[in-house]
Amino acid sequence: MTLEPKLADPVALAIPAFVLLVLLEVAAAWRWRLAAYELRDTAASLAMGLGNLVVGLAAGAAAYVALNWVYQFRLITLGYAWESFVLVLFAEDLTYYWFHRLSHRCRFWWAAHINHHSSQHYNLSTALRQTWTGELFQWVLWLPLTLIGFPPALVVFQRGVSLVYQFWIHTETIDRLPRWVEAVMNTPSHHRVHHATNPRYLDRNYAGIFIIWDRLFGTFVAEAPDDPCRYGIVKNIGSFNPLRVALHEWVAIAGDLAAAQGWRQRLVFLLGKPGRSFDGSRRTTDEIRSAWQARLARTGGPLGAKELA
Repeated sequence: MTLEPKLADPVALAIPAFVLLVLLEVAAAWRWRLAAYELRDTAASLAMGLGNLVVGLAAGAAAYVALNWVYQFRLITLGYAWESFVLVLFAEDLTYYWFHRLSHRCRFWWAAHINHHSSQHYNLSTALRQTWTGELFQWVLWLPLTLIGFPPALVVFQRGVSLVYQFWIHTETIDRLPRWVEAVMNTPSHHRVHHATNPRYLDRNYAGIFIIWDRLFGTFVAEAPDDPCRYGIVKNIGSFNPLRVALHEWVAIAGDLAAAQGWRQRLVFLLGKPGRSFDGSRRTTDEIRSAWQARLARTGGPLGAKELA
C-alpha cells in the first residue's frame, strides 16, 4: 500500500492568525470592559489545545494509514479536480454534522467531546479547548469518504479547513451577520446556541461550516434575544486542571460501570444518552428540555405551539 502525498495543513498555516485574533479579542474585551476572558480558564483551553496537538501527531498518522488502506477499495476515483474540492466540502461537512451529533447523543463519544464544552466562558480561546482522547477513534467516521473515492489527502485537508473555519465562530464579539449568511453558514450566533446550557438550546446546532444540515434534520434553534446564552455543561466541573477537564467523564463512566447492575445498565452507561441514570440522580438533555417546556406551558410562557410540539 502506497500512501497518498499529503496536502498543506490548513490548521498549521492558520496558527499565527489564531494567536493574532485571540490577542485582538482580548484587547477588545479590555477596551469595552467585557468579562470575556478569565486567566485560568484561558490557560486551561490553551493546555487542552497543546495536548490535542501532541496526541494528534501520533493518532493522525495512524488514521492516515487507515484512510489510505480503505482507499484501495474505493468505489470510484474522484482525484483532485476542482469538482472534487467542491464535493468534499459538502460531503465532509455532512460527515462532521453526524459525528458532532453522535458526540452529544452517545456517552462514549460525549466523554471525548465534553471538554470542548467545559468552559463557562465563550471566546476564541475556547475553540482551542480540543479533545485529547477523541483523536484516538473519531476518525473512523471519515473512512466512508475514502471508500466512496475521495483521496485521503483531500479528506484530511478538508477536515483542517473545517477546523479553521470553526475557530472564528467561538466569539461573542460578533453579533449577527446578514440574513443570507445566517441562513446558510454556521455563525457565531448559531454556535453560541450550541455551547449554551439553557434548556432551549441544549443539543442544537451541530453544524461545522454549513447550518443547512441542522435546518434539514430538525436540530436548528436560533439565538433568542430574550434568552441569553449561559455557557458550560449541565453540571460544571469547577476545575481548570487540564487532566480533569480531559478525563473527568471517562472517570465518571468507569464509576458507573463498576456500580452497574447487569450488562444492560453497563451498555446504557457506556452507549446511552449522556445523563441517563436508573435512580433519577441525573437527567438527559431531552428530559431537561421536556421539563422546561412543560413548565412554560403551565405558566403561559413565551413558547409557541410549534416549539412545544
